[in-house]
Amino acid sequence: MDVGGDSVQKGSQSFKFDIPVYIEQTASVVGEKESEGPLGRMFDVVIKDPMSGKDNWEQAESALQEAVVDKLLMKTSYKKEQIRYILSGDLLGQLIATSFGISKYEIPHFGIYGACSTFGEALSLGALIISAGAADRLICMASSHFASAEKQFRFPLEYGNQRPKASTWTVTGSGAAVITNERQPAAITGITTGKIIDYGVKDSMNMGACMAPAAADLIVANFKDFETDEKYYDRIITGDLGTVGREILINLVKEKGYDISQIHMDCGIEIFDPQKQGTHAGGSGCGCSAVVFSSYIIDNVRDGKWKRILFIPTGALLSTVSYNEGQSVPGIAHGVIVEHV
Repeated sequence: MDVGGDSVQKGSQSFKFDIPVYIEQTASVVGEKESEGPLGRMFDVVIKDPMSGKDNWEQAESALQEAVVDKLLMKTSYKKEQIRYILSGDLLGQLIATSFGISKYEIPHFGIYGACSTFGEALSLGALIISAGAADRLICMASSHFASAEKQFRFPLEYGNQRPKASTWTVTGSGAAVITNERQPAAITGITTGKIIDYGVKDSMNMGACMAPAAADLIVANFKDFETDEKYYDRIITGDLGTVGREILINLVKEKGYDISQIHMDCGIEIFDPQKQGTHAGGSGCGCSAVVFSSYIIDNVRDGKWKRILFIPTGALLSTVSYNEGQSVPGIAHGVIVEHV
């Protein structure tokens, strides 16, 4: 199905790039637990020390971002001066993993926050910047760290609390991509920007239930805006709904008349083996979709195994303040259409 035409707004939430924005190179850095999962051999760098030789967990997460930029520059042979912008974010307050992690590069920086959807937001905004002619090359990046996330959002590790079966395990990792206006085998051809969707869920240990409605809303909006359906894609890939969120998503989308069950994947399900690694519903965090995209997903698109995918990082928009005040956990999702060229 051809959704042709010039670079224009599509429907109420989407944009189609007549001249694609290309994904030139990616890099992924993960912790030891992630390297022991089903995708372990696909990641570029494994950091076995969870502290990365630093004094605290926040600095350890910053080290992940520094390592992934170093790896990306090495793989592309670019100097930092050749990168116009970095668009990046993390889960920590005021994006401190990012600000301390990439300050040494002195590259113009847009700090962004979309919770675990941050990598999708970075790719979306980065593609718009490239398409507008405001840059010829930039980096999109996101990170998370199991221990820094637990410290900020849940309980200190020393507390040893029991994790419910619906909970997900925050990925320790950082993924990054160089996107450009120069032709490459994989391209961003369209985006659908998500809305904040709140079904009133208050269980912060069940992120899948919090985020699934936003993912469902995004998918249906994408279909309507591009006047297509699930048959248009080889894969629809969410960020970190996990097994609980996946079931909710498929049911919600089916209520709208679409069946994505045969083509849906979730990065949080792919990255861990729950039976062997004790991760319950799967993986989560900004780094989850970022590292899976920057390794497993992009390789399948570059090789042509998947001709067209809809990549949808998902995020739960809570803070320690909102949670402690008894607020619900709204969700958001950002969709990026990636095609083999």
